[in-house]
Amino acid sequence: MTTDKSATSLDKTPAPADAPPVGNPDAAGGAATAVDPRLLIREQGFGGYITEFKRKISGGDLGSIPVVVGLAIIAIVFQSMNSEFLSAKNISDIATTMVATGMMAVGIIFVLLLGEIDLSVGSVSGVSGALVAVLSVTQGMNEWLAILVAIVSGAVMGAIHGFFFARIGAPAFAVTLAGLLFWLGFMLQLLGDSGTINLDGDGVVGKLTTYYFSDVAAAYGLAAIAVIGYFAAAFLDTRRREAAGIPSRPIADIAVRTGVLAVFAFAAAYMFNQYRGLPLALVLFLIVLVGTDFLLRRTAYGRKIFALGGSVEASRRAGINVTAIRISVFSIAGTFAAIGGLFWASKIAAANQGSGTGDLLMNVIAAAVIGGTSLFGGRGRTWNALLGVMVIVSIQYGLSLEGIATPIQYMVTGAVLLATVVIDSVTRKTQKTAGRA
Repeated sequence: MTTDKSATSLDKTPAPADAPPVGNPDAAGGAATAVDPRLLIREQGFGGYITEFKRKISGGDLGSIPVVVGLAIIAIVFQSMNSEFLSAKNISDIATTMVATGMMAVGIIFVLLLGEIDLSVGSVSGVSGALVAVLSVTQGMNEWLAILVAIVSGAVMGAIHGFFFARIGAPAFAVTLAGLLFWLGFMLQLLGDSGTINLDGDGVVGKLTTYYFSDVAAAYGLAAIAVIGYFAAAFLDTRRREAAGIPSRPIADIAVRTGVLAVFAFAAAYMFNQYRGLPLALVLFLIVLVGTDFLLRRTAYGRKIFALGGSVEASRRAGINVTAIRISVFSIAGTFAAIGGLFWASKIAAANQGSGTGDLLMNVIAAAVIGGTSLFGGRGRTWNALLGVMVIVSIQYGLSLEGIATPIQYMVTGAVLLATVVIDSVTRKTQKTAGRA
């Protein structure tokens, strides 16, 4: 008897690698069979895209669609209000300003994947800036060494929070709230009576947000590297999947995705070259995003983080060291908070008593959530930090161009965050109904 190869492939299609554990296998079995999009595209061509898109929408798997649509709306609205919004200077300013918040949001995403929260990142970032200022300016320490001390200190502060949460069993909310207050006081103590220490604008920290690669080849070169790197990674992944006999994306699909990336990458490079060139801050941010995305999606450590976000008890029974993973995740959050603090210190060329305070914590968490990371754990990517912080900073710059007061900016950002959380909650309910969560 002849066996239908496509039917067999559909029956054996594995769940996505980053899918959360199924809480009720019986319910999941009664739900519609999940179809791998790579099979649909291969067998149905363009119609496969449409079918897969409808399946995702009906199953509550919206992905990055809401935030991408939101960015498009923001660009259209503010550009219609002020023609300077999409100017090369404004885009470059947005790209540079968003890096500090974005770096911190990367660390928060690790914590959110566990289904937890870290309220201390703002204060930790302030301590980082203060340490660099005190050690390099007041004490005369080598600036590179002062930066290393600040980053390691951030990792240690995060690990302390993780210890009280994972080992002692205190709620993460309470532990990190205490950390927020303690480290804020520690920062004020470091800065002393003056409250402000100015940094050398030509120093290492000072150049983090002020240095630009003025040669046009830098921006276009980075765009080319990004496009070629994406195609190579996708192509090799397809070859590995084909060799293993599991569904893979066709070359045509990879080519289309690469083409779309190329359009955006080279358009951004062109805009940067119309102003001062490629910002160093953006280059460093992109390197961090690529590295952390690889860590989460391509390593056993990253899979364990996703597993913990899906089910702590199941992860423990599977042999995962829950305590160690939790402590390490909070340490990572502290590390990126410290790095973000260095970029904030660079932006204002100083460390002062306002560092890490104000709306910074709100914006960091909002960036992660708006970008698509779930507050309920188990779903998200570090690239969400880029999308989310682009939304927040774009709104801030757009409203500032119109001279709209800060209170209105808070209200608009809060409304966007609420809408995102509502979408996340509705998505989870839809996925449960479809038997996918």
